[in-house]
Amino acid sequence: MAQALTKPVTFDDFIQWYPNTGDRYELHNGTIIKMNPPLGDHELVIGFLVRKLSVEVERLNLPYTMPKTAFIKPPETDSAYSPDILLLNPENLDNEPLWKKVSTVSQAASVPLAVEVVSTNWRDDYYKKLADYEEMGIPEYWIVDYAAFGGRAFIGNPKQPTISVYSLIDGEYQVSQFRGGDRVISPTFPELSLTAEVIFRAGRKI
Repeated sequence: MAQALTKPVTFDDFIQWYPNTGDRYELHNGTIIKMNPPLGDHELVIGFLVRKLSVEVERLNLPYTMPKTAFIKPPETDSAYSPDILLLNPENLDNEPLWKKVSTVSQAASVPLAVEVVSTNWRDDYYKKLADYEEMGIPEYWIVDYAAFGGRAFIGNPKQPTISVYSLIDGEYQVSQFRGGDRVISPTFPELSLTAEVIFRAGRKI
């Protein structure tokens, strides 16, 4: 069993401590966060999006790949995030000092797109990660809130399932939101032919 660490935890301490138990953890400003066990619907949405985005990567002959597990480390912080979907640009990995040893990237040029499928810990996606990804300069960030977990300030009142696509423009994120039959507009995949409802429905299949 991994020993408990004294707060605050550095990134190096976190990587050395990380247990091989199958549980997932992130580091948030020096605090180790155990990720909630995955919900079945949550995993179906992730799997559906990985499949559809992979088709677009192949069709457009893009150099990108989607690793199963990897960390995004905002520079000069003791944080490490493991997105539900990470679109990785291998052409920049020679510039990533942590990649070969601990599968970690810290440069926006390595991350064309990050996707979080929202769970009950929605505040992490809408507050912490949104702010850090914007500061890093990650060009595109999706928050897929298929079960309307998020706060009303983010997804409206009454709450409804929403996909928020944050695009970096002049160093700041601007958000476009998609619900129901809206076609999801992605700067990375401009020809993507998916509606919000099709994505949400993937999480309701048996």
